[in-house]
Amino acid sequence: MAAVAAGFALLPSLASAHAYLIRTVPVASGVLNSPPPSVALTYDEAVEPRFAIISVTDAAGRQQTIGQVRRSPANPDTLVVPLRPNLPQGWYLIYWRAISVDGHPVQGAFTYAVGPNPGPAPQFPVPHVSATAVTPQLLIARWAMFLSVMSAIGLFVLRCFIARPMVRRVRGTSLRAVSRAFIVASVLGLLTIPIYLDLATANDSLRSVFDLGALVPLYRVTAFGRGYVDMELCFALFCLAAWISLWLDRPEREPRSVAELTAGAGALLGAAAVLIVPGATGHAAQTSPRGLSVLLDWAHLASGSIWIGGLIGLLVLWRSLPAGGRVPGLSIVVPRFSNVAFVSVFVLLATGTGATIIHMPAVNALWDTSYGRAILVKIGLLAAAMALAAANLLRTKPQLAAAGGSEEQGRPAAGLLRRVVSLEAILVAGAVFTAAVLSSLAPPPPAFALQNSALATVGPGTVAETVHRAGYQLQVLVSPNKAAAPDSFAVRITKGGQRVRGANVTLTLNHLEMQMPQQEYQLTETHPGIYARAAPALIMVGKWGLAFQVTPKNDPAFTALIVDQANG
Repeated sequence: MAAVAAGFALLPSLASAHAYLIRTVPVASGVLNSPPPSVALTYDEAVEPRFAIISVTDAAGRQQTIGQVRRSPANPDTLVVPLRPNLPQGWYLIYWRAISVDGHPVQGAFTYAVGPNPGPAPQFPVPHVSATAVTPQLLIARWAMFLSVMSAIGLFVLRCFIARPMVRRVRGTSLRAVSRAFIVASVLGLLTIPIYLDLATANDSLRSVFDLGALVPLYRVTAFGRGYVDMELCFALFCLAAWISLWLDRPEREPRSVAELTAGAGALLGAAAVLIVPGATGHAAQTSPRGLSVLLDWAHLASGSIWIGGLIGLLVLWRSLPAGGRVPGLSIVVPRFSNVAFVSVFVLLATGTGATIIHMPAVNALWDTSYGRAILVKIGLLAAAMALAAANLLRTKPQLAAAGGSEEQGRPAAGLLRRVVSLEAILVAGAVFTAAVLSSLAPPPPAFALQNSALATVGPGTVAETVHRAGYQLQVLVSPNKAAAPDSFAVRITKGGQRVRGANVTLTLNHLEMQMPQQEYQLTETHPGIYARAAPALIMVGKWGLAFQVTPKNDPAFTALIVDQANG
């Protein structure tokens, strides 16, 4: 728990889950009298300029930047790129891409014009960089990293705290095979962590994975990269302490030496520190309440590690124990592991449920979002694995106990154990893969729940939708309804066929697929009963919640919400 508490101390310095723009110079959709010398984008958190893209193109697609993206000396949250001098009048497209603190790439675009007579805004093709955190090679590398690290920790726990009494009680048995399996898993973990970090850094910086000269200096420039460098260091310390513990351990002797206890305690502290890093650098630390989220993530990984590592250890024991000692040995180890696994599975279920409640803004997010569907797949795999674990607990364990150490009587139970544990291990490994997918996807934002109260779903393309609310009829008009373009928002309000005049109308916009700040605009009555405003509101493609908050002169206020799909 000391390692977990130390990890919590890092949380106040972490930022929101996704970097988003809070200010731009020039202003989105603005018209300038003279060309700006540079473009400055201010985010809600400090983003690394070496991972960022700021592209400025004219209507013909020609690039207008003349230097590298750099951090503003006046504000670490602002990125600046210089422009060609004396740009001619006309419209320009600014496309940006940045890497958030949790390693997810975010991108968007908007336009501005140089006047005084720039003409109508053209239809810019909005660029899109396809590199994401869910490419097959990244997912496989992340899965291999989690699987090897978790297996190593679980194998160590099985070897040193669960299976150890077997050597004293059953003559001719040994734990050398389990120790070798642990060493293999730990070496794989030491290799897969930097491999994954290299792949993720190459993906984020749009460089080759073999360009180590450029990638290695970038490993620690983001919170995500620093986290996995720290994870490698913590895992190396865990491995060192665990190897020393195994070297000193004499399982045939029941009492442990002070040196063994010290090395074992150091290994457990190292394992605790390793398992807190994914949550402290990922979604858990970006989700309120952060302390509880990270604790749930840590306990989830710890219980899963004991389960998957223990299953692998049981299979290794089954194959390595001598023919005459297999059933007696398993009769000792299986009941002890079953008791530990029962607690681990319970903790895994409880923490997974808690994390799902925290991350899901609405129940339908489970089937309406990629993140939610990945959770459902993980639940299905774990449920099947739990059913097999229950079969082991209720059938194999009593049968081995009834055999009384007899090889002949216990052989059927031992064979059933091998088959069930093998399938159980495959299912848990599959659940680890879905966990790797989950940690690479962005959870749905709290605003996702807004769409459950929407009166209509509109877009893509120009919107002309009529909805009814609180006895009023609202005709919503959005044109051209495109991201990275000046959009006109208007609503015609009538009641009983009469236009409603003098109302106070506010439009609030929330992105429903990514955590972004809410935008709010006051609409002006431009014609009787028609309230409108031109605004650069849709700075990113995707689903937006458009909420018209209407306060009539003589009636209570009400809100009409529609979901709008905006394309580039």
